[in-house]
This record gives sequence, structure tokens and C-alpha cells, in this order.
Amino acid sequence: MPHYDLLIIGAGSGNSIIDERHDDWNIAIIEPSDFGGTCLNRGCVPSKMFIHTADRAYMAQQNAPFGIETNFISANWEKIRDRVFNRIDPITESGLNYRISLPNVTVYRSPGRFIDEKTILVDDEVITADQIVVAAGARPSVPDIPGISEVPYLTSDEMMRVDELPSHLVVIGGGFIAVEMAHIFSAFGSEVTIIHRGDRLLREMDSDISERITEIYGNRMNLFLETEVSQIAHNEAFEISLSSGDLIVCDQLLLATGRRPNTDSLDTVAGNIATLPSGHIETDAYLQTSSEGVWAIGDITNPIQLKHLANADAKIVGHNLCNPDNLLPVDRTLSPSAVFGYPPIASVGLTEKQANEQGVPFAVAVRPFADTAYGWAMEDQKSFIKVLIDPSTRLLLGVHLIGPQSPTLIQQLIQGMSLGQTVDEMARSQLYIHPALPEVIEQVLLEF
Repeated sequence: MPHYDLLIIGAGSGNSIIDERHDDWNIAIIEPSDFGGTCLNRGCVPSKMFIHTADRAYMAQQNAPFGIETNFISANWEKIRDRVFNRIDPITESGLNYRISLPNVTVYRSPGRFIDEKTILVDDEVITADQIVVAAGARPSVPDIPGISEVPYLTSDEMMRVDELPSHLVVIGGGFIAVEMAHIFSAFGSEVTIIHRGDRLLREMDSDISERITEIYGNRMNLFLETEVSQIAHNEAFEISLSSGDLIVCDQLLLATGRRPNTDSLDTVAGNIATLPSGHIETDAYLQTSSEGVWAIGDITNPIQLKHLANADAKIVGHNLCNPDNLLPVDRTLSPSAVFGYPPIASVGLTEKQANEQGVPFAVAVRPFADTAYGWAMEDQKSFIKVLIDPSTRLLLGVHLIGPQSPTLIQQLIQGMSLGQTVDEMARSQLYIHPALPEVIEQVLLEF
């Protein structure tokens, strides 16, 4: 029975735990899929490479206000796709080969599951370890729609590797994956229809942001909101029957209805690992599970499935494994996020709805990008920044942006929140370059 000092289940952010501190540790990694996990292979990295290309295609169609005549002609999907994965796939392979090459690391390429505390079955082999880190991630969830099991639908795991650009893509869902994928394929020339049971896209975001992106996408694509799918069939094409009585026919179907943690494949009960009703592994502040010596990081423990949070978890656990008498807690008080549709969105802290629900006193200021000189240059009439502050402490409670460069612009405010700066300090203690777009930050803070 092989025994290890450390066993890591999942080679996404879990793979980054291993460094020079563990050179004399006997380590095993279980990864039946791609090294690098969802982010590198099926999520953040490839989608943003596609989105940058899609932005260029979309902007070619938006130049009339500037007195420029440009036109989008077509997209060579095969070249677009291959540019992305010819870059990513070698990184995935080299990551695997590097780990295999290390004398103190054993890589298992089959799924594993708990059969007892700190005891894993891989194929027919039982392995144990002093410490285990569960970093097995999450996967797309499939809704219970009549006929769904009989049709060749795609999820985000497969969508970016399709062989042909769809003529008509239907996206079921209204979250960040739906918004990003809809932008990509719409920009490249596909007709896109979004079917969503909610009344607006990105409903978990601040309501003003959610309403604005819904308005913008409603002008670009076909939106069926507050609509359920009652039946799906597939002959030569998909036939999607809606609760509204409409029938949609398309050549490609993407399910973007959320993600679920991979705990069900691990038999966490056998490992004495407690889970939440959502299926996520329950941890304490130090990312320890209910089973002594077993830790959990990333999407399998956090419903906010963001790579930068998983990487932060990995740093915490990497330290705690080596310093049992000086454990560091994880801090998720500030969990910034971005959605890279068009226009992009960025958010950190409380939404107005959350502040009301929690009884937190707040004041609000909103500033359109169009109020800045650079906003004039962009002819931007849709973008804005919304800020919530605590009136008594003058500290930021939440920041929400929709518009070009939002995921970059927000970083300054994340830093200010992390350092405990008041809005007055952030607004007045530095010079803002004129006429750069960060002036919209200066202006919204000065409103207070």
C-alpha cells in the first residue's frame, strides 16, 4: 500500500501548492483530466483569448459614430480556435511532464475516491497519506429538461473546441458563462439566442449593472427572459420548445446553467469529510475539513468559483501544511470578480441589495463614463461606475462597473479597500491623469 507525505486530488490550483518547501516530501497527485484544471483548459484562459478576438470583431462593426467606415466580413473559426489551443495544449502537456519528471512526485492519471479516512482507491490500488488536499474542482451542471439526455448538447467544457462556427447558437442560462459565450459567438457572426428563467442576466450582480447588460444584450441578441424550456429534441437540428409556446430551431445548443462541485465522485462520506447542502466541502478558517489532516481548496469548497480565489486558497494551504503551529486563515472579505462580455463588468464588495438585506447603512454615487473626457472620446453612453460607502467611516462598501477596461479600472479601488483608505483619501491624495479613463473613479468619489 503506497503511503505519501502529501496527496493532492486535482492538478488545477492544487498543483501550485508544491514548491521548494516540499522537495523532501513524498508527494502524489491524482489528476484524471488535464493538468492546469478548468481555468487553463476549459475556462478563464481560453475564454479570454477568444473574447479579446471577439472584441476586435465586434468593434469593427461599431465605428460609424467616429466617422470611420469599417465592416466585419467573416471569422475563420478554425484559425481563431487553433490560435488559442495551440498555445494552451502544450502548456498543459508540459505541466504534466514536469510533475512526472520530479523524483519525489507520483502522478496518478485515473480518478480516485475515498474508501476510509485519508485512504484513497485509484483503479485497484489503495493509497494513503499523512496530509491530503482536495482540489478536485467543479463541473457544469445539467438541468433536468425533458429530452435533454437524448440530444448532443454542449457545455462550457466543449463549446470552445467545436469544429465549426454555429449558424444559430442557443444558450440556456443567464450567468457569466452565458454572457461571455454569447458575446464570443455573436461577435463572430452567429445568431445567438439566450433563454433564461430569470428576469434579467447576471441577477447576482448589482441590479443596475444587471439591468444595463440585459438591455445591451437585448439589442444584440434574441433574449427569452422569465422563460422555461419545456422540451428539447434533435433530428437534423435542435428543436427547443419554450414555456411561452415558442419553438426555436438551432444548430448548436450550449447549457450554461451553473456548475456543481465534484464531491459526489469522491465519496466524501467514506472519508469522513463534511459537506454543505450545496455539495461543497465544509472547511474551517484555515481550510481544514472535518477529517484531520485533510484540507480543501478552490471550487470544491467555495461556491464563488474564481481562479484568483482558488490560487489564494492554495497559498494558504501551502503555508499551513508546512507550519502546523502557525496556521494562516483564509480571508474572503474582498472577493472581486469580472465578467468579460461586452461591455465587460467588474465588481467587489456589497451590492445595494445585499447592503439593504444586511441592514448596513450606505450612501450611493453613480457616474457615467460619458462624464469624462475619455468617455467623450469613446462615444460611450452605456457605461458607468456605481459606488457604495459607509457614511460614518467613509470607507468603500462596494464598487460595480460596466464598461471598457472595467476589470482593470476596479483594481485601484480594490487596493484602496484592502488598505482601509477612505473615499476622501482615494479621491484627493493622488493625481489622476487627465484625460485618462480613471477620472471616472475620481469623479464618483468626489461626489461624496
